[in-house]
Formats: sequence, C-alpha cells, structure tokens
Amino acid sequence: MLFISPPFGNYVNLPYTIPIRGSFTLEPRKGLFTQILKTLRYSKEWNGWVNKIGLRNPGLDYAIKKYYTNASNHKKNIISIAILSKDEIPKIKEKLPDDMNIEINVSCPNTEKGVVDKGIHVFINEKREWCIIKLAPLIDFEKIDKYYEMGFRQFHCCNTYPIHRNGKFIGGLSGPSLKTINKSLINYIRLRYPESTIISGGGIQKMSDIHDYKCIGANHFSVSSLMFSPLGFTSFYYNYVKYLNASN
Repeated sequence: MLFISPPFGNYVNLPYTIPIRGSFTLEPRKGLFTQILKTLRYSKEWNGWVNKIGLRNPGLDYAIKKYYTNASNHKKNIISIAILSKDEIPKIKEKLPDDMNIEINVSCPNTEKGVVDKGIHVFINEKREWCIIKLAPLIDFEKIDKYYEMGFRQFHCCNTYPIHRNGKFIGGLSGPSLKTINKSLINYIRLRYPESTIISGGGIQKMSDIHDYKCIGANHFSVSSLMFSPLGFTSFYYNYVKYLNASN
C-alpha cells in the first residue's frame, strides 16, 4: 500500500493509496499557511526539503468532523495526532472514535516543547485497523523496544531529520537524505520484530526506491515531498499502479 503523508495527505485522494491527514493536536495551532510560506524551501546543501511548520493545524475536533463524521468512508483515512502534554492523553482518547485509524506522531522535530510518547498505549485497540507509531530518524533502538512492549506493531520510518547550523535549529529535512537512516531502522525492526508492519518513507522518488525498501523488509511505503514535483509524482504514480496491476 502507498500512503500519502502530511501535508499532502490532507489534500490528495487517489486509488491504491491511503492518505494520512494531519498532524493534528488537541487544540488548534494557527498559522499553517504562514509557516509554510515562511519556512518551507528546497536545500541543495542538504539535498531535500526543509521546513519549520511546527504542527500548525485546525485542531482535533476539526479532523474528527471532516475525516470521520462527514467522510463517506472514514476507514480510508488515517488521522495523525501529536500529543503536546501528558494531560492531553485522556482528553484525546475520549474524543477519538474507537475505530478511527490513527498514526501517533512521536517525533516531530520542530515543536516548541516536543511531543509526548509515554502512556500512549491507551490508544491501541482491536477496532483500529491502523494504530501506527511514526518514528524519529535519530531514535534509539531501545525506544523502539519500548514502543513494542507497549503493544505497537505498526511502525512508520521515519519523520523529518532535524538539522542545525552553529547550534541553531534550521528545520526538519525530508527527501533522499533519509534513505540511509531509514534502512538502519527497518533492518532493526524487521530482524528483531519480524511480525511487525513497517511503513517506509523518505527519499522515495522512483520505483527502484520502493524495491530497495521492500528488499530490506518494508511492507508499505509513504511519499510526501515527492509531490512538490507534480510531473515527478505523476510518473512515479503511473509506474506504481502499473507495478501493482502486474503483481496481481
């Protein structure tokens, strides 16, 4: 399966894909488009896209209303949530429908205080087809072990890579530079937890990237920054659908 990750997952619906909407926080965080215009840029130095969007979003109530209550088929959506304090966990749990598919963003690098990843096992239940953990690229393997011990079996490798210059945070990097890091995470999870489901994203630009990730153990794949190039994504998507049809 091909997942369309945020921010493009908020806008794109295509056959053979599942959009990941978000990331959403309990309360609205204004300034999404301002932050996109101010901070999103392509970096030749880092060979990828850099942003400091910082979880700007219209809030969890908006997400539930639009992608669950008013969705023709809500199970075709995955809602990415980010928890900014431990006190939010019971409030978010109460709001979320038990069968809403979610991805828990425990790794956004450009929030003011970071995101919460303790106590999040309460969101796991058998009614959700998807309850995914989105990992940080610089995560310690011991933390992956802890997520597994909590009960998580679906891992998304990985979020944007935090880059700094002279001790100052520049932004989160996405694109081809993440491939090497992702491969390390996928190898670890696949060897240690072979029954887990792995979604791999980062640097996917052509079908050879899909094959590379599949060979080391990824079950599914995600794209986002590829969509900054409409022609590039159109070519990739055409070949992906062709590949799926040939496989069937």
